[in-house]
Amino acid sequence: METIISTVETAPLKFTSSALAELHRLQASLELSNDQYLRIGVKGGGCSGMSYLLAFDKKEEGDTIYDVDGIRTVMNKAHVMYVLGMEVDWENGLANRGFSFNNPNASSTCGCGQSFS
Repeated sequence: METIISTVETAPLKFTSSALAELHRLQASLELSNDQYLRIGVKGGGCSGMSYLLAFDKKEEGDTIYDVDGIRTVMNKAHVMYVLGMEVDWENGLANRGFSFNNPNASSTCGCGQSFS
């Protein structure tokens, strides 16, 4: 029988307490299977060239595993340089509701804050 060892590293980004509370709420309400992780990353698209990725997904080859306040998280190693030092927040106001991203590496962002370059 083959033994698989997973190393859990420190996440290269931070979540506010409100973002963590919303992620825990989502995780509980979705009744995720054991092979589901919170995927954090970036993808091409959006009005500024790149957009943030935050979704529950399966682990893929090239992913690094992180534990963020008890939430099993994965990120492709190539995405770390785009989100290093970023803070994810949850806004639940009348004007805005959703996750917001404060990325010190972004040279510009679009008006909605979901896309950057």
